[in-house]
Amino acid sequence: MTHITWEAPYCGEGNNCFRIGTDGEGRAYIAVTGAEDRYLTDTHEALRALIRDIKAGKADHLLR
Repeated sequence: MTHITWEAPYCGEGNNCFRIGTDGEGRAYIAVTGAEDRYLTDTHEALRALIRDIKAGKADHLLR
């Protein structure tokens, strides 16, 4: 199993908390806080773009 080092949780308004992680090979991961065993993985830049869009309100429909 891949060892993932998780960063501190980021929490927006309400209960929308997630964490970003990386493994020893430089892959990036994102998961809802408390469910780190069910994660999405992609490149750092792709996950950063996703987070920027969520923060900008472009993906509110995904959080409802």
